[in-house]
Amino acid sequence: MTLTIVMLILMSLVKIVLTCLPTGVMEWLLSKFEVHAKLSDENAVLSLAGKRLEGEEKQKVIDQFNEAVFLEKYYIYPGDEERYLYPENGGTPLVIDTKKGKNDVKLFVYRYDDHIDVVKQYKKKVIAYQLLSESLQKQSLSVTGSLA
Repeated sequence: MTLTIVMLILMSLVKIVLTCLPTGVMEWLLSKFEVHAKLSDENAVLSLAGKRLEGEEKQKVIDQFNEAVFLEKYYIYPGDEERYLYPENGGTPLVIDTKKGKNDVKLFVYRYDDHIDVVKQYKKKVIAYQLLSESLQKQSLSVTGSLA
């Protein structure tokens, strides 16, 4: 009888704690499962066609990448990673080297007329997803024009 009452009290406390987590803890938990993570200017190194972007151009691209709308995640079959990393009609990607926690992350951003494909490579994993950002698509064109 006493064990049942103690278990009931403990389960009630666990339920209350789990349903009333502070905002900071919830943001941390959600960031662990986030596909399209936000970039920071300090940790990101952007390059296009082997040339690094610096200053105002770099900040514009990072802001536009962070404001982009996540559309969908692609499922990558084992052995198909190369097809996403180097697509046939993808053109020259914008390469973003950054850190997420202790891990080095490399993002390949491919611009198309109606969307943007992002391929995230970290550790031995490859994740691909689609974004919508008209300003980033236009910015990619102007950056390509100024560097090429």
